[in-house]
Amino acid sequence: MALEAPTTSSFYSPWPDRLRHSAIVLLAAAFALTVVVVLGELSLLRASAIFVCIAAAALVPWRLHNAVASREDVRNVNPVETAAVSAVVAGMPDPAVLLDRAGRVLHLNAAAAQLAPALRKNELAQFALRSPEIISALREAIATSETRRATYLDHVPVDRWLELVVTPVPVPTLFGGTDKCMLMTFHDQTPLRRVEEMRADFVANASHELRTPLAALSGFIDTLQGPAKDDAKARERFLGIMHAQATRMARLIDDLLSLSRVELSAHVRPDTMVDIVPIIRQVVDGLEPLARERQVTVDTDLPETQVVIAGDREELLRLFENLVENALKYGASGGKIEVSLTLALSGDDTPEARVIVRDFGPGIAPEHLPRLTERFYRVDVGDSRAQGGTGLGLSLVKHIVNRHRGRLLIESVLKKGATFTACFPQAKVPPGL
Repeated sequence: MALEAPTTSSFYSPWPDRLRHSAIVLLAAAFALTVVVVLGELSLLRASAIFVCIAAAALVPWRLHNAVASREDVRNVNPVETAAVSAVVAGMPDPAVLLDRAGRVLHLNAAAAQLAPALRKNELAQFALRSPEIISALREAIATSETRRATYLDHVPVDRWLELVVTPVPVPTLFGGTDKCMLMTFHDQTPLRRVEEMRADFVANASHELRTPLAALSGFIDTLQGPAKDDAKARERFLGIMHAQATRMARLIDDLLSLSRVELSAHVRPDTMVDIVPIIRQVVDGLEPLARERQVTVDTDLPETQVVIAGDREELLRLFENLVENALKYGASGGKIEVSLTLALSGDDTPEARVIVRDFGPGIAPEHLPRLTERFYRVDVGDSRAQGGTGLGLSLVKHIVNRHRGRLLIESVLKKGATFTACFPQAKVPPGL
């Protein structure tokens, strides 16, 4: 909007012109009063008093106008559009957008601009946020002046579950009243959704894994109590199967309990100093019967000196048992496995001990490698169950390694076997160990 140029005839012109007018009036008044005094028509004292009144009449309106103009400038600023409100919205950690009652954007923070790049100040938010759930919640909040929530799935740039909360906020208006603005905040629910999905999957998988041996046991018990009650040969065969199923169920429960214990203490790093060389030897010796049964040779390459780390002996035993047993079961076709312990430096030049278990079996396809440590994940479900696996072994290994502040590396090439490496920060050997 164009502004008119000030003129000399306007009393409310810019202050230099108004002051000039006042000066002219005062000069004219002084001249006239001087003439009157010289002619003897008025005393000097009365003339001075009149001049003061005229000066006040000429200067006071100019000062009043400045005060009124300043007050009008302040009143013309919408209280919601001040820098303080903008700073509050900008400082919110979650994406936040403040709208007027018509749905126009007044303020938004950087997180909201990143979430919805189409949002623009002084434009309707409905045009930028095209999700039906958002538009519906916003319209209801505006119509009812009540808080509304909506959960929706955002596909860009990746799938994310977001919760929208539209909160009516009472704000002052230019004329002393109050109005309602709409504060939209977005909360990322993706981590909670994933945890919930993982929990549901875990319960479903655990129930399924337990139900299978239980169903087998119940079926064979019914058979032994019924048609095969007097069949000694069938009884002997069924009892062997029942024993295997009961052993599998007991191992599954044992793995679940072990996993729960490790997760419960995941935030507490073990502080006991242990030598892992004898632990590895104990594991290899204990699995020798399984190696003979699978006709697999176990080659070990362990140092003669101590290799000390801060660790929990029982958890480390469980970790190495899982790695070596998996190699014996799933890499048996290779005819041998290698178990070695080396000392090296990590990426940040920290000394670490690396326990390497390598088999020469069929290997693992690349698409399976990222998911091997997930609970109940199996490359071949049938083969895993036939081998007596619970699907929790590598998940337990990963959690034990994490609790020891180490790393688990998995490498594999199809038809050339797989290599599992557990890396642990090496500790200084205390005196007398």
